[in-house]
Amino acid sequence: MLDKSHPKIITVDNVSFSYAQHKVLKDITHSFAKGSLTAIIGPNGGGKSTLLKLIMGILTPTQGNIHFSSINRNHITYLPQLTEIDRQFPINVKDIVAMGLWQQNGVFHSFSKNDHCKIEEVLAQVGLVGFENRHVGALSGGQFQRVLFARAMLQNADVFLLDEPFAAVDTATSEILMRLIRDWFAAGKTIIAVLHDYDIVKDFFPETVLIGRSIIASGKPNDVLTTDILLKAHQMVENALDHERIESNTDA
Repeated sequence: MLDKSHPKIITVDNVSFSYAQHKVLKDITHSFAKGSLTAIIGPNGGGKSTLLKLIMGILTPTQGNIHFSSINRNHITYLPQLTEIDRQFPINVKDIVAMGLWQQNGVFHSFSKNDHCKIEEVLAQVGLVGFENRHVGALSGGQFQRVLFARAMLQNADVFLLDEPFAAVDTATSEILMRLIRDWFAAGKTIIAVLHDYDIVKDFFPETVLIGRSIIASGKPNDVLTTDILLKAHQMVENALDHERIESNTDA
């Protein structure tokens, strides 16, 4: 639900996306207000992550358009799911975090003393002082997620797209990351996060969008997270998956 007191910053207009003849998302229309904090929820296979990738431009809609008001995609920071990131590349924590300054400084720009201070500051905020030279492959999932948040902090984006930021992290890390998200929100940033923990949604997210291949409901968490509405979303995704299985068997 768009907050009328704030202008919309992202509008998803009748967007559909198909992959290998299977429609992952159908007729998605929704606007996100500038400075809003929105949870995207729904059953597995419902298209939540796909929606973030469409907004980011990683995927292209097969139908419809996505419009941006007063920003472009260079002002968006996207954090994918941890399982999508290859951590075997030989790079340390400080170098990963420093990438957050590339857009401001350029890829080949040498870092100033002030830049190094910024890097140390964000590492302190995520509790990773002393990890600067640690290889990212040696980190736990929670520690690596903290590294990604530290990098995002340096990017100073207007919009943050977060795909399952609390998955496979411990309670202490979840608390740190949620505090950072709340700080971004308080600073007027727009945050859209795919989540599966409904308690976190209810406790911290003012707006919720429930997706089950299409938008099932949107609004305040207590209005969306009802048994009947959640059941409807699961049934829609199951029906779509059953239809895809039938089509696959027919093609075979």
